[in-house]
Amino acid sequence: MTTEQQQLTDIRNQIDEIDRQIQVLIGERAKCAQKVADIKTQGGKVDAVFYRPEREAQVLRAVKERNDSVLPDESMAKLFREIMSACLALEQPVTVAYLGPEGSYSHASVLKQFGSSVVAHPVSTIEAVFEAVEKGEANYGLVPVENSSEGVVKSSQNELMRTRLKVSGEVEMEIHHCLMSQSLEHAQIKKVVAHQQALGQCEQWIKNHLPGAEVEAVESNALAAKMAQADATLAAIASEEAAQLYQLNILDRHIEDYHDNNTKFWVVGKDITQPSGLDKTSLIISIHNKAGALLDVLECFSKRNINMTRIISRPSTEKTWDYVFFIDVIGHKDDANLKEALDEVETKSAFYKLLGSFPVSPL
Repeated sequence: MTTEQQQLTDIRNQIDEIDRQIQVLIGERAKCAQKVADIKTQGGKVDAVFYRPEREAQVLRAVKERNDSVLPDESMAKLFREIMSACLALEQPVTVAYLGPEGSYSHASVLKQFGSSVVAHPVSTIEAVFEAVEKGEANYGLVPVENSSEGVVKSSQNELMRTRLKVSGEVEMEIHHCLMSQSLEHAQIKKVVAHQQALGQCEQWIKNHLPGAEVEAVESNALAAKMAQADATLAAIASEEAAQLYQLNILDRHIEDYHDNNTKFWVVGKDITQPSGLDKTSLIISIHNKAGALLDVLECFSKRNINMTRIISRPSTEKTWDYVFFIDVIGHKDDANLKEALDEVETKSAFYKLLGSFPVSPL
């Protein structure tokens, strides 16, 4: 055996021993997860909450803070995300409804937030995501709320106005679109299909590269990929994962008009999330029709040095030329300073709805 072969053999033996130790420790962690489940269900409890987003956020932040290895912080956190997902599945399988079918960006965001041990439950519309959670068919739902280039997702906004569900988590995904088809040539493409948001994000690219093609909006990008699988004259806009899943040829990558293209997703459910130490709170308000009304509301936050990260207006469905505002601020609703601000906002608003508080995502 050469010196190089001996060195490699020694290192591989070290790796084998380290893997053995890692496996033993993961097994010990799994036992602890089972003990947690036993404690939560003792006495026949049936309403125990197993998924605690604030606890998971704290664990993942700690993983990143203590990471001093050659692995990047994000990679280390993703490894622990999967360990936590498998352990949670031992306590209670978690079902999450999302805009399907499999292979959509919503599906990818479910896996990012909950790990691959989640029970992903695809439905056909955003409205059906909320309905599945409200009816108890899923523990949580995950919906897109805003894209960095195309703005808000109106159907999600509509449901957030209507529902009694709470926002309990936030996921941000980089979105890089691919053009895919059974065909291998652009000349054979007669129609491009995708979700309306994706078509908007790729509008200029389509005009420049497929000027003669018809454009059709469908319920999801993954559905578009399924349609393209059945018709070689169609091209879908979707993810690389969708191309692999539906066995399509990728004709072009990164076709989004703005390459800094991100979509924000929210987790919705029936549970109220406890403080994690670094949180956001979201609310919806409408204001009285008088001079300075919006300024009066915003001063409730500014005078307490509360950072507002987002404010979006949209027409009210109740009254012509009236508007509602979606507002995000830093902090948890139970933080004394923010609680005081929210109480004051409610007194100054014509309509007030607290959507929930949730951890700032560590991933």
